[in-house]
Formats: sequence, structure tokens, C-alpha cells
Amino acid sequence: MEALILGWYVLVETGSVLLLTVFASLQYTGTLLAPMFGVVGHRIGTKKLLCGMRATYATLATTLMTLAFTGILSPVYVFIIAALLGIVRPSDLVMRYALIGETMPATQFVGATSVSRTTQDSARIAGALTGAGLVAALGIGPAYLAIAGLYATSLLLTLNVAGRRPVPHPAGDAAGVSMVPRARSSVWRDLRDGVACVWTTPQLLAAMVLAFLVNMTAFPLVNALLPYVAREIYRTDQTGLGYLLASWAFGALLGSLTLSRIGYAIRPARTMLVACALWYAMIVVFAQMERPTGGSVALMFAGFAQSVGMISMSAMLLRTAGDEFRSRVMGIRMLAVYGLPIGLLISGPLIRGFGYPATATLYCAIGLAITLMIAVRWRAHLWRPEAPANTR
Repeated sequence: MEALILGWYVLVETGSVLLLTVFASLQYTGTLLAPMFGVVGHRIGTKKLLCGMRATYATLATTLMTLAFTGILSPVYVFIIAALLGIVRPSDLVMRYALIGETMPATQFVGATSVSRTTQDSARIAGALTGAGLVAALGIGPAYLAIAGLYATSLLLTLNVAGRRPVPHPAGDAAGVSMVPRARSSVWRDLRDGVACVWTTPQLLAAMVLAFLVNMTAFPLVNALLPYVAREIYRTDQTGLGYLLASWAFGALLGSLTLSRIGYAIRPARTMLVACALWYAMIVVFAQMERPTGGSVALMFAGFAQSVGMISMSAMLLRTAGDEFRSRVMGIRMLAVYGLPIGLLISGPLIRGFGYPATATLYCAIGLAITLMIAVRWRAHLWRPEAPANTR
């Protein structure tokens, strides 16, 4: 709901695709801090960290709601709140995945991650459709009243999650004899160890490179730029934008449901590579569609491929990282999201100069080429059936 409402508000109030890309980029200002969120989750427990994040969402939504009801809301305030929200939100998804790693056996990571994604994707469908309807019927203030209420509810639900104690540091010898407690390692040492784990593990490094690639060349085209496509290409309103977002989310939901049923049988690394290639192909098809009906169908298939690819990647990361490094590796994974604001800021001038279809085709051609290079460079770790990254 929030993505649709604010993206449409900025585009309508400013009339600028460049400012739309800037607004979308501000939502990822905290990407560089994501590894520290992983370290904090490792030290205090993922549940406590998620509760703090959801409290932040509720506070910022209440602030924007107040500005809307008092009639002083402007794009400047929306940009400020988006920047503050962007400090926290980029780490939300991977921290939920880290919580799955803490509570589920490794053999069920694909299925558990898929089930988690079904709740996210179904919420996106409902949010896209109801968000457009609420704004059209009642205005942005009442719509944000609903958003703030949902954030508060999510905080209450998170408080009921079964947490874990922070990971203890060894205080005894191998025989279990009590010794003088060792000084707790520093935050920076924890972060450095997590980076070293990623750098020295080929399948982790390959997944990080691929994640950065899709965030820079795929996500901007079917995420933040959809308000531009709806308004300038399809000539529709926020309701039409809601249908486009719902089509994308419906396809992603189908992908999540599929993996929740057959996830035990797939080879995660292979599936990740193939799904990302299909994702790029469907974005190219979407970019050529001149009517919203065809665009919605293409978005549904793109959402399906995206969901399968990202779930497979997350399951592989959770399994490979292990208990000790899981939160830190998932936090480092969020550094890849920094590719999204980079891709957005580059796409703005390109779209203004060459149009959306040409820009999308260029992005996807680059993405497909580099995906193939990743598959070739790390083929021993990503493609061979016996590779650890393909363990079922």
C-alpha cells in the first residue's frame, strides 16, 4: 500500500520521472548499514531487532498520517520520511529469513522460505488493490491511518514470535570445564568475520554478485518505475497501477506456492540461475507491451520467475552460512540492494532520452549477459548437481 500511494503521490505532485527515481532510491538509504543490522541480530537476537524495526515503521507512518490530516503534507516531507524509512526497511526481508534459519531445520529451508514469501506476496496483492481504492475513495490521510494500524499490528504479532537467546561466545574448554569468560568480540570483528565468510566461500560470493546485478538491472524496471509505466505509457490512474502491482505479486505468489510444494526436489543454485534468466526475458516482453492487459500478463510471469529465483538464492545462503554466520551473511546480502538505487538513478535520464522500452531492453541485455558470465565463472559451485549449493 505504501509503495503504491507514495510513488503515485510523488509522480503526480512533481510530474517528474527523475524525482520518482530519486524518491525510490531514498527508500534504500540504509542498505550500507544492513551488515550492521545482521551483526546486531546475531548479538541480541533477530526477534528483538525485528520488533525495533516494526516500531520504527509505525512511528513514521503515524507521522505521515498526521501531516496528511493537517493538510501540510508536501513532496519534501515525503522525501524526508522515505529517507528515514530507507535506513531500516532494506534489512527487513533478510532478517525474516535469518529468523527462519534460526527456527527451521536445513532440509526445510526452501519450503519454509517459500511459505514466508507467500504471506508477503499475498499481502502485496491485497495492498496494491486496497491501497488504490482507499486513496481514490478517501484520500491519503485515511489510507495512511490504515497503514499505521497495520504496522502497529505487525509489531504486536512480532512480539509473540518465539525468540532465541543471543549466540553465546565460548567460555569453556573442549571438555566443558568452566574457564574465565572470554571478552566479547567487537562489533567490527563480527562484521569482518562475516565479510571473510562470504569472500572465501565461492557460492556465497557468486550469489552476492547475482543479487547486486538483479537489484541494479531488474528490480527498478518492475518495481519503482511502475507508476511511470502506468501513467505515461498505459495512460491509467492509480487503480490501474494497483492492478499492475497485483499482477506482479500474484505471479510471485504462484512461484512461492510452487516452491512450498516442490522445494525439496529442486537444486537451489541451478534454479536460481535459470529463474533469473527467465525473469529478464519476461521483463523484455513486458517492456514491449502497449496495453495494460498484456503488460499485466507479462508481469505475472516475471513475478513468478523472480520469486523462484530469490527464494532459491535465500535458501542456498541460509544453508551455506550455517548457524554462526547466518545473520551476518544475510545482512551482507542486503548490500546487494544498493544496486537498486544505482540502477534507478541511471534509468531516469535514459528513460527521458530513449524511453522506457529501450531502457528496459538495454538493462535486461546487460543482466542476461552477466548472469551467463556468473554461471560460467562459478559453474563448479553453482551448476554441478553434486555441488553443496545444489544440495536438496
